[in-house]
Amino acid sequence: MNLLSSVTGEMSDSKVAAVFDDESEARAIARQVQHMLHMQPAQVQVVTPHDARPGRKLEPEGRGIFRTILVAHYRLGLAGLGLGALLFVCLYLAGLEPVVLSPRLAAALIIGYGGVFGLMAGGLVSLRPDHTPYVAKVRTALDEGRCAIVVHAFDDSERDRAQEVLAAHGGETIRTL
Repeated sequence: MNLLSSVTGEMSDSKVAAVFDDESEARAIARQVQHMLHMQPAQVQVVTPHDARPGRKLEPEGRGIFRTILVAHYRLGLAGLGLGALLFVCLYLAGLEPVVLSPRLAAALIIGYGGVFGLMAGGLVSLRPDHTPYVAKVRTALDEGRCAIVVHAFDDSERDRAQEVLAAHGGETIRTL
């Protein structure tokens, strides 16, 4: 599990896609990737222009987006509050005059803003901006009549190995964080 998974609560945050021209070649390579990397069948998908709902193969945990939003906001909001409290203590101990003269107001403001910034970070994580290029590349390939192998990795090591194997087979690869 990578660091992002601990924030979002998703099983597979990291994804790798490789675009191929031939569907039968892609299916054969997908079987090899699954076998070589000891992955479950659901982790290695072939997406073709004939798929009725390719988005489900690209983002299979899409139904859990509400959970991702809640978990990311909760965890990062608490982290922001904690960092705000730490900053307040550091400023107070450093003897910063405005903080020492009005410790309650300073604590409320600094800790409150820490929480707000944490919630904003949770919103950014929930948007998953790293997935946009990945989805766009696969959708473009599908529009061109090509197909893609999509690997849903459970950790960074698995993602990196999958990208190496797919690139070695001549696929145009793209990955998420």
